[in-house]
Amino acid sequence: MKPRITMNRAGLWTGLLALALLQGCAVGPNPRDPFEPFNRSVTRFNDGLDEAIVKPVAQAYQNTVPSPVRTGVNNFFGNLSDVWSFVNNVLQAKPQAAVDSFMRVSVNTLIGLGGVLDWATPMGIERHSEDFGKTLGHWGMATGPYLVLPVLGPSTVRDAAARVVDAQGDLVMQIDNVPVRNSLYVLRAVDLRAGLLRAGEVLDQAALDKYSFTRDAYLQRRGVVIDTNGDTEERYDLPEEPSPAPIK
Repeated sequence: MKPRITMNRAGLWTGLLALALLQGCAVGPNPRDPFEPFNRSVTRFNDGLDEAIVKPVAQAYQNTVPSPVRTGVNNFFGNLSDVWSFVNNVLQAKPQAAVDSFMRVSVNTLIGLGGVLDWATPMGIERHSEDFGKTLGHWGMATGPYLVLPVLGPSTVRDAAARVVDAQGDLVMQIDNVPVRNSLYVLRAVDLRAGLLRAGEVLDQAALDKYSFTRDAYLQRRGVVIDTNGDTEERYDLPEEPSPAPIK
């Protein structure tokens, strides 16, 4: 049970760190990224860790594990995430999305070998990926400033605090067998990183400032949090950056 307590404490410290940064840092030139010096330092650490360990492991996984097996692994973890999405769709009072999530889990678990085979997608059952950060946003809580977490990467103050609740809804973290739980956790992380290899190459070639590009893309994606009657509204919770003064 000790590793699980450690994970819960880690989530708690993440939330406390986020709240401390929100309370203690003055807003800088970019109102969405007042912690930029801190965020860039953490990004450099994360990039170094990725280059040294995570990326090579993901590349080896992609090069040695057959594609059907990797697809099955991805489907399995996607099915687990649909369970938590169902809960958050209920919390967001989205009945159709909740029904879709419930049906996806039911179909893929029962006839998809526990989620290894994805029968729900070809049946037209849509996936609605949600987390507790989006649930808070749905009910009006602002994202807060951009925040880069060690190892975990891009986030916001709201989403970092919400990870404490997300950890409780993570079925992998609820497994009592420590070796099995840790193995699944590592496998999921490697599978996720392997899926981002191509995007990472494109980002390295296209972005003049990878940090700014990643930040802006993440904030834009997380800004889409309102879904009313099927219509998605893009909302930024912090003020837009002021336009540069015209050159005279």
